[in-house]
Amino acid sequence: MRICVTGATGFIGEYFCEHFAANGHEVVGIDLVKPRADLPLTRFVHGDIRDEGAMKRALDGCSRVLGLAAAHHDFGIERQTYFDVNEGASRLLGDLCDRAGIREVCWYSSAAIYGDCPKPRNEQGVPAPTHPYGQSKLAGEKVWRAWAARGDGRSMLCIRPTITFGPRNWANMFSLIRQIEQRTFFIAGAGTNFKSLSYVENLVSSTLHLWGTPRPGFEVFNWVEKPDLNSTQIANAVAKALGRATPGPRLPYGLVRAAALPFDAVIALTGWNLPVSGMRVKKLFKDETLFESDGARAAGCAPAITTEEGIRRMVEWYLREGKHQEVRWRQPPAQVQTFAD
Repeated sequence: MRICVTGATGFIGEYFCEHFAANGHEVVGIDLVKPRADLPLTRFVHGDIRDEGAMKRALDGCSRVLGLAAAHHDFGIERQTYFDVNEGASRLLGDLCDRAGIREVCWYSSAAIYGDCPKPRNEQGVPAPTHPYGQSKLAGEKVWRAWAARGDGRSMLCIRPTITFGPRNWANMFSLIRQIEQRTFFIAGAGTNFKSLSYVENLVSSTLHLWGTPRPGFEVFNWVEKPDLNSTQIANAVAKALGRATPGPRLPYGLVRAAALPFDAVIALTGWNLPVSGMRVKKLFKDETLFESDGARAAGCAPAITTEEGIRRMVEWYLREGKHQEVRWRQPPAQVQTFAD
């Protein structure tokens, strides 16, 4: 089988490409960032998923599409860009799949679509996204629901993962590990807010299980690990993996929030993406991102790796490789990018 993976050179995309190739499939990747030399791709299209020509080349000869490319960072992206990438490119992809005769698509949405939705935040909840990322992902879901509703065997599997971490990831967990390793981390306040997490290998295996026998229509599943850990427990797990007794001192939340104000001022003036900000303090120590994935469990998904074990594996990668490499920050530009063949 030939499978097209959008966002193939991203964190999650690389894991899928490796799995597909190891199981005898041909993999065509498309991304704004060129692949590392050993990524097992049959063919790579250096392109933007908003570019019709690039997408047509990527879909050529494929029978399935895994849509991972997205505008997803919560900093440095214009509101319209979120919708151009997460909604507009989804509409383009659906239309091109129709022209190519492709009827099986798996597309990644996000648990961010829930926003202010009351608990339990499961697939039956009414989404109430508060950030353009979640809003644009929800708009993308509506595009794919309409695509699947056209019938004629169209099958759309929509996955809503929570924060995903693992080796080769450069986002929030990487920053947490680095801060604890460099002894610049502290816990602000009680640290009892829960943060649903997803370890990348569990996410990949669960997605493949759910996508194993495509069914006509639109299906949606959350993916999170259980049991959930609070922010203190997550920090303690990182410290343990690093061989530390504690992740760092505990300070009053109000004091830490006030200490972040100068950083907020610099960010506002310069647009720099600083590692410390009032938003990051709030997200880590106040905001609770608690989701449920009972639907996926009922469908037979069983994570093989615990959150603590996943953290240990990521810390080992960080010490072995990650800390010595330049942090990669990937985000799409406002304008569609075109590249020479």
